[in-house]
Amino acid sequence: MGGVEDDEPASKRMKLSSEALIHLSNGSTVKESIVGSSRDLMARPLQSDGGEEVVGSKGVIKKVEFVRIIAKALYSLGYIRSGAHLEEESGIALHSSIINVFMRQVLEGDWDESVATLHNIGLTDEMIIKSASFLILEQKFFEFLDEEKVMDALKTLRTEISPLCINHGRVRELSLSIVSPSHCFTVRSPKQNTSRARSRTKLLEELQKLLPPTVMVPERRLEHLVEQALGLQRDACMFHNSLDEEISLFADHQCARDQIPSYALQVDANGISLKHKLSGHQKPVSSVSWSPDDHQLLTCGVEEVVRRWDASSGECLSVYEKAGLGMVSCGWSPDGKWIFSGVNDKSISLWELDGRELECWKGQHTLKISDLEITSDGKQIISICRETAILLLDREAKVERFIEEDQTITSFSLSRDNRFLLVNLLNQEIHLWSIEDDLKLVSKYRGHKRTRFIIRSCFGGLEQAFVASGSEDSLVYIWHRGTGELIEALPGHSGAVNCVSWNPTNPHMLASASDDRTIRIWGLNNLSAKQKDTHGNGIHYCNGGT
Repeated sequence: MGGVEDDEPASKRMKLSSEALIHLSNGSTVKESIVGSSRDLMARPLQSDGGEEVVGSKGVIKKVEFVRIIAKALYSLGYIRSGAHLEEESGIALHSSIINVFMRQVLEGDWDESVATLHNIGLTDEMIIKSASFLILEQKFFEFLDEEKVMDALKTLRTEISPLCINHGRVRELSLSIVSPSHCFTVRSPKQNTSRARSRTKLLEELQKLLPPTVMVPERRLEHLVEQALGLQRDACMFHNSLDEEISLFADHQCARDQIPSYALQVDANGISLKHKLSGHQKPVSSVSWSPDDHQLLTCGVEEVVRRWDASSGECLSVYEKAGLGMVSCGWSPDGKWIFSGVNDKSISLWELDGRELECWKGQHTLKISDLEITSDGKQIISICRETAILLLDREAKVERFIEEDQTITSFSLSRDNRFLLVNLLNQEIHLWSIEDDLKLVSKYRGHKRTRFIIRSCFGGLEQAFVASGSEDSLVYIWHRGTGELIEALPGHSGAVNCVSWNPTNPHMLASASDDRTIRIWGLNNLSAKQKDTHGNGIHYCNGGT
């Protein structure tokens, strides 16, 4: 099921030129005559002057494959003469003669001949042959219907398509299109449109996806390889924090350290003006959360009540409470239409904005002091349920999953794509968990100090490729998320750094809050940060300019 080869040089091969195929795809006819029947053509490996000759310093790139991929790229870019010249000069054909014949037959609508040729290509996988034959005969079926040759279409369905014994659901749909002509439009796939020539070209693209890549080189294969190489370079770059458009093909990619926010742009202590003083809680306030549209605030007192405030007027809009119980955490649904709260009886409540409780999940769901997150689709509630465990509760499926740690969990943070969770532990480690399917510990981050206080961490940077954390030694720590390597420890604060937050729209901006009563905004030294439009996890972040 590999490639096919001819003995004669490229200039004498019996083939349909790529230029002619381009003309065919535009609806015109073939001018070159094809001698002999495709039934007489048998597949043979493509010939290369060097046999298994390789190129490149590593000795892993086969010359034949390399040249064929370049030729395919040239044709795809519209450089028809250059592609043909490369085939001629190298003696390496993009496709064998039998494949060129097969492509011509498909584009000209020679359905019976194309199916016969398909069987002579040398494929060993019977399912591939059947699936490709099905696509060809389906096209034949629809063209008969377009020409109002209903009996011919019915014969094709009964004697050619059905005996393949595959795609039974599709066969029933084709049958319906005969009984009800109006149904024909609903069962056509995107490749079967009103233009017959274009429809056949789309069919050829579908066939190309089915056939082995050694037989027909996939579309845009060279572009895919280059993009893959650039992606690997980007992922291996410790300091990559710039937009992908800045990666060049002319040199290996390597960002400098200056892409990481490490310069204090602003230190806020007494320079912030007070807009509202929200009074009403009888106990210390343990958490605050912006609504997704940033018009409202939720605040939670320590084992007290949750209050909802109008951010513009400072008015208290609602109070959420349960008789004899106290709230310990709060959060918004992604659409801002309801709220969640953790309760000190270890349950989680779902509330309407007007204060009516909609649902309550009882059990070992949340601690008295607990973080609470909701995934952006609103389906999962995440909370610390025991000292060493985090609960992931699927609201719709009523399924509970647990992240189990050996150490006491102090806090956690959810990634923007809902796929990862950062878990801060008592033993001065931060663990990265994958929560998309099976729960899996992915990486560990060490170096920061935590002995007395709750220290919080966050994801950040371009595509959240970094992890940042506060620390009791007054530093802000930054690791590369993929490798776990510590890349920055930023000095500047004079007290424990309790919390960090990476700007969700500017990958070059980071905020840190400290016991020294200051909030530091970190950025780049050259102040040339580019911004990318992204969104947070159900919480809207207000980001000031610098």
